[in-house]
Amino acid sequence: MSGTSQNVVGIVIAAVATLVAQLLISNTLGAEGYGVVTVLTQAAFVISFASRSGMDMAVLRDVAIETGEGRWDRIRVPVGRAALVAALVSSAVAVAGFAFADSIRTLFSIPEELGEWAVEAAAVGLPFLALANVWLSATRGLKIMRYTLYVFWAGQPVLWVVLLLAGWTISTTTWMSVLAYSLSWLVATAAAFYFWRRESRGWDATPMAAGDMSRLMRYAGPRAPAALFSQLLFWTDLFVLTRYATDVEVGVYSAALRAGQVIVLFLTSVSLMFSPYVADLHNRGETQRLGRLFKTLTRWTIAATIPLFLVLIVAPDTVLRLFGAEFSGGQTALLIVLAGQFVNIATGSVGFVLIMVGRTGWDLTVYAGSLALNLALAFWLCPRYGMEGAAVANAVTFALSKWARLALVRRFVSIQPYDRDYVRLLLPSAAGLLVMWVVHASIGGGWALDLAATSSLGTLAYVGIYLALGLTAAERRGLSALIARVRAR
Repeated sequence: MSGTSQNVVGIVIAAVATLVAQLLISNTLGAEGYGVVTVLTQAAFVISFASRSGMDMAVLRDVAIETGEGRWDRIRVPVGRAALVAALVSSAVAVAGFAFADSIRTLFSIPEELGEWAVEAAAVGLPFLALANVWLSATRGLKIMRYTLYVFWAGQPVLWVVLLLAGWTISTTTWMSVLAYSLSWLVATAAAFYFWRRESRGWDATPMAAGDMSRLMRYAGPRAPAALFSQLLFWTDLFVLTRYATDVEVGVYSAALRAGQVIVLFLTSVSLMFSPYVADLHNRGETQRLGRLFKTLTRWTIAATIPLFLVLIVAPDTVLRLFGAEFSGGQTALLIVLAGQFVNIATGSVGFVLIMVGRTGWDLTVYAGSLALNLALAFWLCPRYGMEGAAVANAVTFALSKWARLALVRRFVSIQPYDRDYVRLLLPSAAGLLVMWVVHASIGGGWALDLAATSSLGTLAYVGIYLALGLTAAERRGLSALIARVRAR
């Protein structure tokens, strides 16, 4: 609960800062410029998952297992080796990005006047994206979440906004917007390294035994392509859409994807906190304890996401107006995307469970199949139905991918995330939906007032009934204990 509480704070900061960045870009550069910046920054983020070579998840699992066994001296050297591998591979990919910048612009149909130097600016950030995440994963392996809060959730998104505003005083262009993103990761890397060194500098550094590095690489090997595929699933349909739609339509669909993926933030943060517990508990054979924790965290994830989900399905046009009046046409695509993302939320951290118990080969198999399905659906539907076709490809792929992982976790680990306590979510959800629908249908005074009133009043109704009827007895005791600790401090 402590780690999850920190994540809640981080989510709020990250969501606000990211929203501010998106609104600044969309309102300053317009839909075309916004689409270019979104494609390139997300392409850099996605590619970084491959350029890390799986070392982030490898060190997280390794550190969690070694700390669970009390072998502190066997941690620093593997983390250092993993960081070196990630740095070398990501630097090579960055150099390739510079070398093939024109081809990348052609691939994504980026106009010359908007894409000049933008691809190169995105490539600059690749080594820093890789290194920051390796060192933050190492601290999460220690079950310390606050550094990820400081650097990943809060620091980098806020710094991007600051660097955007500073950079635009020099050049209000797409390449400066992308460069600001890359430079924000440079600072994040320095901070992540500092925090890792602060935690680990007092430990002995026993050299790796024969075969340890090859073991690390065997685990990480399938993770590199799987991590790339996992991120491509969020954006492949957008990349395909760039081949068949105008730059304005790409920008509108980019906003719809951004809005739909907001509900994944809490799942991501819980998964980051849950991962080291999975590795540790599975390594010690405590399957029943792991299963109980999996059920609890999945229900928490759904419960925390429902208010935002309800706002998005009740007022999709109003939400998209945040990006500008021209973005409201993406509401149908947003609703379709939300269907797939809700399945993503409802299956919890099932993918992280599969990874942390060492089934990286199966994880890669599911991701490869999912990516192939996404590409096939996108190339089939985008020419016919535009952004709505892209949204269908996105939703179907996410639903099938997560169901496949759920089946694999049940087979290999003998756990699943559901129990009868989920029924407790029905009444709060119905109350929140009813209040939001009534407020949205009746309020006047412009879209901003509509969104503020709909979201706040509906969320209050949901939270009030959830606290009264939705908490289990164990959660009430845990919440009381947490409040007591906060008051004591």
